[in-house]
Amino acid sequence: MKQTQDPIFLESFLPYRLAVLANTVSKGIARLYADRFGITISEWRILAILGAFGPATASAIQGRSAMDKVQVSRAIARLTEAGLIDRTVDEADRRRQTIAMTAAGERVYREIVPLARAREAALLEGFSAEERDVLDRLLDRLQERAEGG
Repeated sequence: MKQTQDPIFLESFLPYRLAVLANTVSKGIARLYADRFGITISEWRILAILGAFGPATASAIQGRSAMDKVQVSRAIARLTEAGLIDRTVDEADRRRQTIAMTAAGERVYREIVPLARAREAALLEGFSAEERDVLDRLLDRLQERAEGG
């Protein structure tokens, strides 16, 4: 079969490189907490969001995490079953639930944060403060462009 266009060279194709990098970093951090705390990457993302922003709805968590609705729903169910989060039904709109960490969830969160920060520091080791600032600005610009379509 004849190709009608040039192939994509994945080694230099930005969307592919970003996806591989994100997965590699997530898996590296996951190794730090998966065995010790028995939680998945999706579950950690939800705890991280709740820890950073406080109680939230599932849709707000979905928006902040870039996970799909099914991933968020399953992770919320597992975290609830593990006693790390609670769901509270909104009295004004019974379809709406607020998700919040329990005391046990907060303990797990407080134990994982230093591990995640240490992993971040290891990733950025050898980068100057200026390079880190440039990286932050470039990532912000890429995020804005990606959200804009």
